[in-house]
Amino acid sequence: MAIAITYLELWEGLPRNTVALIDRTGKTVLTYAKVHTCDFGFEALCNPGEEFYTCELNMAQGNVNIGAMICYDREFPESARILMLQGAEIILIPNACGMEENRKTQLRARAYENMVGVALANYAGESCKGHSVAYDGIGFTGANGRSHNTLIVEAGEAEGVYLARFDLEKLRNYRSSQTWGNAYRKPRAYSLLLSEEVKAPFIRKDSRRELDTGQRRDDCE
Repeated sequence: MAIAITYLELWEGLPRNTVALIDRTGKTVLTYAKVHTCDFGFEALCNPGEEFYTCELNMAQGNVNIGAMICYDREFPESARILMLQGAEIILIPNACGMEENRKTQLRARAYENMVGVALANYAGESCKGHSVAYDGIGFTGANGRSHNTLIVEAGEAEGVYLARFDLEKLRNYRSSQTWGNAYRKPRAYSLLLSEEVKAPFIRKDSRRELDTGQRRDDCE
């Protein structure tokens, strides 16, 4: 069994919100620090990560390419997109906020548009009300391209162990033939995505985009 755990990672200046994936032999094969920290809240006291990562996870049935993002990362389509471009087949998402319909629909879209499986584990109980969820990323099946419900499992509000079964053979066959993913993208038209400029109405005084990772904000000292 492989397991992903989240923790506050000791880091220069401020800690990081981090997830580590440990494989079935006990080896840490992926360590990812949350890139999109919630700088409008208490996570301004954490250093953001700088990059997204994937790894090859060895399972008893074979290897699978795994990516990871954390909670608020899910709100930005670039997070799942870059993991797909790095080869992720399944994305693991530790989460700590309410998973209402808009966020579940958003996650379904991330799986569909990138042809990746996603598995989100959310806090149960009153704080976030559970609803951990997994989607398989296969939008259509059969020779005629019948619409396929990508939902594998959705938990309730209570604590529990929920199994999400991904059919990797079907997912890989789907990814090798469908028109989403990377084959027909036009990266040369996306240069604005790399701009650091922020214009109204999106200007926020607490944004840390202009700060180098690892630099402590004056109001956090």
